[in-house]
Amino acid sequence: MILSSINSPEDLKSVPEEKLGELSQEIRKKIIEVVAANGGHLASNLGCVELTMAIHRVFDSPRDAVVFDVSHQCYTHKLLTGRCSAFGTIRKHGGISGFTKNAESCHDFFDNGHSSTSISQGLGLLTAWNLEGETDRKVVVVIGDGAMTGGMAFEAVCHAGQISNNLIVVLNDNQMSISANTGAFSRFLSTMTMTRGYQSFRRFVDSLVDKIPYSEHHLGKLIYKFKRGLKGAFLNINFFTDMGFEYVGPLDGHDVKNLEIVLRRVRQLKKPVVVHVRTKKGRGYSPAENDPASYHGVGPFLISNGVMEKFDSKSFTRIFSQEIVERASKDSRIVAITAAMSKGTGLDSFSRKFPNRFFDVGIAEEHAVTFASGLSRGGLVPVVAIYSTFMQRSVDQIIHDIAIPNFHAVFVLDRAGVVPGDGETHQGVFDIAVFKSVPNLTLLSPASESDLRKCLDFAFSASSPVMIRYPKSSVPSDFASFSSDVEPGRGVLLRCEEFEPSLSVQFDDFAGGDERRERGHKKALLVSTGGMFCEVLKSARMLLKRGVETDIFSLRFIKPFDFDSFAAISSKYDAVVFVEDGVRSGGVGEMLENSLFERGIAVKMRIVACPDRFLAQGTREQILEDCGMSPKDIAAAALDALGADSF
Repeated sequence: MILSSINSPEDLKSVPEEKLGELSQEIRKKIIEVVAANGGHLASNLGCVELTMAIHRVFDSPRDAVVFDVSHQCYTHKLLTGRCSAFGTIRKHGGISGFTKNAESCHDFFDNGHSSTSISQGLGLLTAWNLEGETDRKVVVVIGDGAMTGGMAFEAVCHAGQISNNLIVVLNDNQMSISANTGAFSRFLSTMTMTRGYQSFRRFVDSLVDKIPYSEHHLGKLIYKFKRGLKGAFLNINFFTDMGFEYVGPLDGHDVKNLEIVLRRVRQLKKPVVVHVRTKKGRGYSPAENDPASYHGVGPFLISNGVMEKFDSKSFTRIFSQEIVERASKDSRIVAITAAMSKGTGLDSFSRKFPNRFFDVGIAEEHAVTFASGLSRGGLVPVVAIYSTFMQRSVDQIIHDIAIPNFHAVFVLDRAGVVPGDGETHQGVFDIAVFKSVPNLTLLSPASESDLRKCLDFAFSASSPVMIRYPKSSVPSDFASFSSDVEPGRGVLLRCEEFEPSLSVQFDDFAGGDERRERGHKKALLVSTGGMFCEVLKSARMLLKRGVETDIFSLRFIKPFDFDSFAAISSKYDAVVFVEDGVRSGGVGEMLENSLFERGIAVKMRIVACPDRFLAQGTREQILEDCGMSPKDIAAAALDALGADSF
């Protein structure tokens, strides 16, 4: 195999041109085999195999930087930069990341997992090198057309056109056309402008013009307009040329030979360049080619037919998807917004049922939120469904455009809490600490199917903004208490006889706390965000088996919160353990612990929450165990608070 002999881009450069087709097949085979076993991003990676090969054959990584936007399409890059032998561990606990990661390789300059950051990063890196006198180094940014819908990418393009020389932006166009240039003649003209002859002639003409007295005034302007008019007669001027970039393309992104020719010419330029490349997502694997959206991010699947693993249990996303369609059928004011994640957020069903009331704004979370503020002001009820990790990008818009004017909008944060597989950039553990301090914003944390339905009832009947967060996991067991009416600020108390009657019969109904303590009877309360209910339920059952009477308080409301009611409940227990799928610092556990201290509640307290570090990839169970948040850890915290021996 050719691939097994490649440990660096230098090895790739020694591969004969006639062997590159064979190598691309080996790379695709490797990607398909590993993603079929581990899950991951498939279609995007299959689409940019030849493009990545051409870049690494022309440029000198890591002296030249290759920066992947989002970096979910970096699998070929990893295989060609010394990580082929470890590729089978990708997205696994303790394995290599599914995204570029600076600590993993000198060829990975940034930890990328969010969209539209690459041009800003590349421009900053290049500027630093230039200021340090390293003016011959290049930065190659690989950005997909979807990432170009993010406003940050356009901000960076506007800046780069002013100050950059050695920045090369490779626009990986696999869904839409940025330019109207089509046909062989157009491609020939675009490619021609990259030749040394053309650039030499252009510099020669420019130098002659510069020698003409006062050419910078009227004559210079006339010549500039003439050149643009002449070029416009043959080439369709586009956004990039207006921003000061040289533009070449569109090129066939699967033709390594031609890509190398063009990139070598581009490498000689001392100005910012956009290389427009067209690729096909899922190339080389027919199920992914035919349905690239479904095979964008996948779980394990059968290679023979592409059938993915199916799970019988319901997810929060699926329940939300059903509910939003049902409610929109009865209320024409309901509209839905997502940021290029219609399937992931469950809004694909809504988009088919109500196409005129569905808005996919592209990878532009900030715009999605502010767009919702306008819809709300106009009398509609916008539902904005975005992953928790991506909602971080809209904090100012939530505060300024939604919360201050107190507009009614419903924000659904999917993938809140611990997220398996994707690692540090995709964890949804910051939303509680970030948003619970925002005035006018209600923050809900449902724990079950009926609880989610109740929370949605409340959200749609409200007159101010409401945010609902839930995890990427199956919906846990439902209990009658979750069907109780929503009372603002109050949670759901589940007594042990409801969720484990067979174990709760061992406990007598004592009159009060003092009498319990005199008889050596201990009682614990586990206070949980909805996303941790499964683990807390297991912990409660462990404690019951140890003879500790244990109830669960599910935090339906994180904000607003009825502190007095909660204090009255907590005072009946010997120990209270706060469990949340968010960071401890600034989280709900700290808030509730302080509230009980302030009210003089004499109860032992512990907090089980995410530590002050970024969480790497793994299964949900592995990540929680690493954080000391497994069911056993929660039960141990309760026993410690009670002064009892642990497991």
